[in-house]
Amino acid sequence: MVIQERVQIQTQGRNTFDITNRVVEVIITTGICQLFIQHTSASLTLCENADPTVLSDLERIMARLVPDGDPLFDHTMEGPDDMPAHIRSILTKIDLSIPIRQGRPALGTWQGIYLWEHRIHPHQRQVMITLYGE
Repeated sequence: MVIQERVQIQTQGRNTFDITNRVVEVIITTGICQLFIQHTSASLTLCENADPTVLSDLERIMARLVPDGDPLFDHTMEGPDDMPAHIRSILTKIDLSIPIRQGRPALGTWQGIYLWEHRIHPHQRQVMITLYGE
């Protein structure tokens, strides 16, 4: 069986958003869950879900690696965060594959599924969820 659903996630600007429960809402019993974000300036990640300082530390290191407004970038049509957001999504991931067991994502004890918004302003993001299995 294959099920496919697109979910919309409203972000509040640059931050990480735990979408684990949104994924669980469409989960099947056993199989594989494939996630794909339909954007070039946001990404998906599996990350620590117990200590929020992990997420803020990731944001700080990304800001150091790819700073907004860097004069190196020519692509600034939508502002100083435009090209950095594209680079951030390339350095991270736009898709994830997660095993499903007994109707739940088979995540590790401290793992959560996150949408990582790389733009400064809020955006409506689309995530395709494709489920293969029972």
